[in-house]
Amino acid sequence: MEKFTTLRGIAVPMPTVNVDTDQVIPKQFLKTIRRTGLGVNLFNDARYDEDGNEKPDFVLNREPYRRAKILVGGANFGCGSSREHAPWAFLDFGIRCLIAPSFADIFFNNCFKNGMLPIKLAQDQVDFLMADAQAGEELAVDLHKQEIARPDGGTIDFPIEPFRKHCLLNGLDDIALTLKRESAISAFETKQQAEQPWLHAKPAGH
Repeated sequence: MEKFTTLRGIAVPMPTVNVDTDQVIPKQFLKTIRRTGLGVNLFNDARYDEDGNEKPDFVLNREPYRRAKILVGGANFGCGSSREHAPWAFLDFGIRCLIAPSFADIFFNNCFKNGMLPIKLAQDQVDFLMADAQAGEELAVDLHKQEIARPDGGTIDFPIEPFRKHCLLNGLDDIALTLKRESAISAFETKQQAEQPWLHAKPAGH
């Protein structure tokens, strides 16, 4: 998993509340198990017409938001079904940080598991950042300092659990965390094979 330390980029404004995962990545794109290639289908139904042409009024089809790395959203962002394809789609598009007053729990957790930083802030703080995003400005997110730098020079602090911060800074997903204990796992397996060999015996005929 790619490390997350600092991120500077265009922030796309999406003030709608209750943006669900079916809007983020519609169900017809869930057949793949690959984490790449879904960015083009991010917000597919809102982004394209029936012939596959871009809708010029949709925010991600306009400059500078085609290059967005950050999203400022409304409350209860990522609600709906628990599809990990939603953070995959954001990542493949290039968005690694989402800021909102609240997130659906499963989506919130899936973001961390995929190297993304979801930030919960008070509504008035989100409103300031939403205005920056609507003006086409860049924001800068510093995970070490736990702060967001606004274009006017001001900063907004944000909370994050220490363990999740550690994992993002070091690029540790669930597999990487497990592999850090590889020597202890191997030692346990060796001991178990010696003390309980019947657990490792192959069935007759195999």
